[in-house]
Amino acid sequence: MSTHAKRERLLLADLLEAAGPQAPTLCHGWTARDLAAHVVVRERRPDAAAGIVIGPLKSRRDRVMAEFTEKPYEELIQLIRTGPPRMSPFGLKQLDEAANTVEFYIHAEDVRRAQPDWTPRELDPVFADVLWSRTEKAARMLGRKAPVGLVLRRPDGQTAVAHRGTPVVTVTGEPGELLLFAFGRQDAARVELEGEPEAIGRVTQAKLGM
Repeated sequence: MSTHAKRERLLLADLLEAAGPQAPTLCHGWTARDLAAHVVVRERRPDAAAGIVIGPLKSRRDRVMAEFTEKPYEELIQLIRTGPPRMSPFGLKQLDEAANTVEFYIHAEDVRRAQPDWTPRELDPVFADVLWSRTEKAARMLGRKAPVGLVLRRPDGQTAVAHRGTPVVTVTGEPGELLLFAFGRQDAARVELEGEPEAIGRVTQAKLGM
């Protein structure tokens, strides 16, 4: 049975292929080619991918990213489709699901929502619940830089506190939209915000996410 990560991987590859290498994305300053290279480096060059979160390794990551960005775009797409090398930890189904479901969902939307004619994607209830579970678990980390109190709320009333403080801004939306908001894609997320106007303005401009 296909996992959520597997499905999102193939969707991301299809979207990147259809968009073309020079297409814009929601990742600031990145084209579709840059995003494709990032995904491949993250899976196939862990020595360089660590630079995403470890400052001293950033220069190494940048060098490796530049090398992969020069590869033929079609090759990058194929590497995404075929997945990680056999000996990669990402080749384990459980780790792939844990590490890549959100990663590929977010990046697929980075490609989709950078296009002028994009429309909201309807998620099946099971996948929506998976994304909500991930949102709940990561809420405090994703919202740690919020300048005000931040609460994420599903339409059914389930909530996750992303940041404690006052005043409070409550963001209401479907799980996928909340996840995009919490990952710093505030402008592209289809959500409703409640709170003081100044607080809403501050949180929509904040650098949320990893």
